[in-house]
Amino acid sequence: MAEKKKKVPRRIAQTVIGSLKGGVVPRIGLPYITVGRKSEIEALLHDVDIITEGGASFRFIVGRYGSGKSFLIQTIRNYVMDRNFIVADADLSPERRLQGTKGQGLATYRELIGNLSTKTKPEGGALTLVLDRWISSVQMEAARETGLMPGDPALTKAVDAKIYAVTSAVSELVHGFEFARLLSLYYHAYVDGNDDMKMRVVRWFRGEYALKREAKEELGINIIITDDDWYDYLKIFATFFRLAGYSGLMIMIDELVNIYKIPNSITRQYNYEKMLTMYNDTLQGKAHYLGIIMGATPQALEDKRRGIYSYEALRSRLAEGKFSRPGARDLLAPVIRLEPLTAEEMLVLCEKLADMHADLYGYERRLTTDDLVPFIKMEYGRIGADQNITPREVIRDFIELLDIMYQNPNTGISELMQSEDFSYAKSDAVSDKADRNYAEFEI
Repeated sequence: MAEKKKKVPRRIAQTVIGSLKGGVVPRIGLPYITVGRKSEIEALLHDVDIITEGGASFRFIVGRYGSGKSFLIQTIRNYVMDRNFIVADADLSPERRLQGTKGQGLATYRELIGNLSTKTKPEGGALTLVLDRWISSVQMEAARETGLMPGDPALTKAVDAKIYAVTSAVSELVHGFEFARLLSLYYHAYVDGNDDMKMRVVRWFRGEYALKREAKEELGINIIITDDDWYDYLKIFATFFRLAGYSGLMIMIDELVNIYKIPNSITRQYNYEKMLTMYNDTLQGKAHYLGIIMGATPQALEDKRRGIYSYEALRSRLAEGKFSRPGARDLLAPVIRLEPLTAEEMLVLCEKLADMHADLYGYERRLTTDDLVPFIKMEYGRIGADQNITPREVIRDFIELLDIMYQNPNTGISELMQSEDFSYAKSDAVSDKADRNYAEFEI
């Protein structure tokens, strides 16, 4: 008896279909539609094992717009949260960079901390939850070890000792002493029910204090997080999260193309210098329990005038070796270059989307594999498709087809594909090429 297909919850199906139709990657539901990328996912999960053991990693995922770069990053995000990681992700923009003269680096830090996510709070904003969970777990552990009841002064001393052990470990890091003092402040505010002090500490952790004087008056801390040192605090957070019972911290920064677009060459160089610092830290063992994944387009990486390769120290570290080629890439190298999805993989993806669409709108799926093959042929038969086609384009076309067929039940896929509005102008040569490339689809 055939295994029944797992039905996707309507809320998740609505998010997935709506996001893909809008050309963006959904943050939930990715396991239902993940196709291909098996080797890339395995390589990145190998990094996860190293991070869990106290190491660190840094990877670039490189692909054209719509190639599945952001999709892969979000897929890994879901995988590592399932493995008890805390994840922080951010997209760079003109206002968010790695370094800047107007606080753009600090803006990226704030975005990352604001997006802190765990398996139980995947939508972000998990910092307070993590801090409270840490204190609660320490209290329960101390009570279990001592057999004392809550309210007993001896139990409070035992908890204090455990909190001190964590803050002492953190204080050994760069900027760790102040960080440890803030953890201690948060703990005592938690115990005393002082919500105002808790929020002040959280504000500091989020990088929201603009003046040292303000931090000194409210917290007794004569230091604030700045554009120059924000990355140091992410390293501290990674160690703290591990001590708090998590596997580690995974940072995901997409849209590096926004550094490539910076018009001022000196500003670009400062950003690449910060990137180099982060890269060296992870590979030289200066960071622990920390993974960094950055997403870039090929041009943003390889352009020797403005791209990452314009910074020689990074180019010499990241350039491919002489043996790598399309179809045989070294996925253990710092740069993972995404190959286009094959027509077979795209067919499988379309079948998954057709099932999800039918379940979401409550109709019996009419499209068969025989119906989908001509659609895939048409998409991959475009002029230059072998080099330029992206999953985003195919998916948006396909969801449009599904929507039109749902709203017009008497219209078939063949009729839609033969219309002048949908068909693509193809030369005989391209048609012949498509027939040769997809002969295996003849059912």
